[in-house]
Amino acid sequence: MLLRNKKKNDIHQGKWNGLGGKLSDGESPEECVVREVFEESGLTITEPSLRGILTFPNFSKGEDWYVFVYAVNRFRGSLIESNEGHLEWIDNDKLLDLNLWQGDYYFLQALNEGTFFSGKFLYKNKMLIEHQMVMHHAVF
Repeated sequence: MLLRNKKKNDIHQGKWNGLGGKLSDGESPEECVVREVFEESGLTITEPSLRGILTFPNFSKGEDWYVFVYAVNRFRGSLIESNEGHLEWIDNDKLLDLNLWQGDYYFLQALNEGTFFSGKFLYKNKMLIEHQMVMHHAVF
């Protein structure tokens, strides 16, 4: 997990986030997660497993954010010092104890259940005001 504490004017300042970022032109979601995890952590991941899709209407500067959530169990390399924040390995059973965005508690629980999910999280002034979660009961 990444504690966002290094960038000025970071909307995530003080929050713990998973690794990731915005798609580059012509990039698939899988290519993006591999690139972003490498850039932020120095780790090369293999076999990312798409587990969910999230939408955040009007999340920042009038933009809707669409997030592809992956689980990864295979990687190589060593952690680097991230320019985004403090990296730390966190046990799954401790994730919900972190300072997360309010909506993260919902989809992290779904991630642990092993089902594919989709969610919509509406924030106003950094506070969750509405959310929906749909669980798709497929076996992974």
